Amino acid sequence: MEEPTIAKSDSSDAAMAPDYAEIIVVRHGETAWNVDGRIQGHLDVELNEVGRQQAVKVADRLSKETTISAVYSSDLKRAHETACIIASKCGVPEVVQDPDLRERHLGDLQGFVLKEAAEIKPNAFEACISFRTDQEIPGGGESLDQLYQRGTSSLQRIGMKHIGERVVVVTHGGVLRALHKRAAPTEKLQGKVLNASVNIFHLSGEEWIVKIWGDINHLINTAYLETAFGGDGTSG
Repeated sequence: MEEPTIAKSDSSDAAMAPDYAEIIVVRHGETAWNVDGRIQGHLDVELNEVGRQQAVKVADRLSKETTISAVYSSDLKRAHETACIIASKCGVPEVVQDPDLRERHLGDLQGFVLKEAAEIKPNAFEACISFRTDQEIPGGGESLDQLYQRGTSSLQRIGMKHIGERVVVVTHGGVLRALHKRAAPTEKLQGKVLNASVNIFHLSGEEWIVKIWGDINHLINTAYLETAFGGDGTSG
């Protein structure tokens, strides 16, 4: 008889294999800047009311599944607040903050509406949309390579610490795209990274596997931003 797999959201603790960490990576809930199409990056924007409702929905879902051993988060408010709601619902006493889980620093573009950025900050805009992964953004912005390095290193550390356990990580659209690239480097990323989406990775040593990507079933009766601004690869 074939054994059940975590990919099918099996709620039995017995289904957990002892040789990998299951990491549920959640994008933070919606912010007013997401709605406005305004670039956040490292700027510390809070969730809006819809974002808080989304956080409650994802927290309720995760609390009904296999036990969560720990919750980690970017230290930016929109991610940390989402993580705190999840931790409270799942009976986890604290959220471990890690600055390496922050969104990409977008330099001079931060604070501008994307559609205006090309005219106001043309050099930064061109650097941001460049196909060169080593291209930094004027104003202290990171390259995609730098984002990839810190984001994947953070998840690797978490994975090594929680072999045989199930943990939650709350982060941002740019980081999630980097994590997908690490786990499935030859696969084209399907769809956008929506707010409060559930994305599940299995980490066993240096081996990463994507088990679930972009799941928003828990948001069926809750509003969400279909444009996925901040999670569409051209914004943050």
